[in-house]
Amino acid sequence: MKSLKGEVLLFLTAIIWGTSFVTQKLGMNYVEPFTFGAARFLLGAIVLTPIIIYFDKKDIKEKIACDESIEFRNKDLIIGGSICGISLFFGASLQQIGMVYTTAGKAGFITALYIILVPFLGIFLGNRINKLTGLGVLLATAGLYFLCVNEDFTIQKGDAIVLAGTLFWAVQITTVDLYASKVNGLKLSHFQFIIAGFLSLICSFLFETPNIKALIEASAPLLYTAIMVVGVAYTLQIIGQRTTTPTIASIIMSLESLFAAISGAIFLNEGMDLREFFGCILMLVAVIIAQLKPNQNKDILIEDEFK
Repeated sequence: MKSLKGEVLLFLTAIIWGTSFVTQKLGMNYVEPFTFGAARFLLGAIVLTPIIIYFDKKDIKEKIACDESIEFRNKDLIIGGSICGISLFFGASLQQIGMVYTTAGKAGFITALYIILVPFLGIFLGNRINKLTGLGVLLATAGLYFLCVNEDFTIQKGDAIVLAGTLFWAVQITTVDLYASKVNGLKLSHFQFIIAGFLSLICSFLFETPNIKALIEASAPLLYTAIMVVGVAYTLQIIGQRTTTPTIASIIMSLESLFAAISGAIFLNEGMDLREFFGCILMLVAVIIAQLKPNQNKDILIEDEFK
């Protein structure tokens, strides 16, 4: 039952993440990438603050009533939150900058490649890569070629920038898996938003010209990404991954690419030619295949590669 609950939360995360590509694209009509990132992450942290205070008080009262000792793993929270926050900053910033030059649908499918990288990062944790993962990488490479590489063997600027961010998304997911069971999920989520928000804020003043008027004009996409994506979806991700294996979590969250393409077509009238559509199909198949692990006995089962 707990596993099913986690999978439902991750499915909701995928829907919110996928549809957010549209609001991120719209936000670029008013503010620059770092300014947009600073606003949404810091607003998201503010949204979570009263929720954390409420549950903190409730948790303390319950532990006092049960005469239990209260333990806070501040070291794990700081380390895990910092790694997540830095990864989140780079992943989101590269994605946001790349979307200035590419469509929401393509950005969604390219971003989903982080799921291919998750098992490879597991190598540093002592895990092995199976044959299906290798096949998934080959298919993903072929799909990426059809989706992003032109006939003259060049890749568009926006696609390349979004692609660079996939490594940081993979690091963030792997770090969440390592620390979600060690610390309070809400606090881990809150901490990473603060780190990502302040890094974005520093870059916005260094490389951009933020102004209040533009932020007000971008209030609708900013509030959606701050409340739904940052405040809700990333928190659901952390809570969901606590009861779901990284492999299954990756498969479910990969659906964000599908929702990104659908929402981009509906709200932004984005389309893909046959070549790009074929690339998307290959990438989606690759993402699923890469997460499968052959059972030595009978069928192919989805298993946790991080155990």
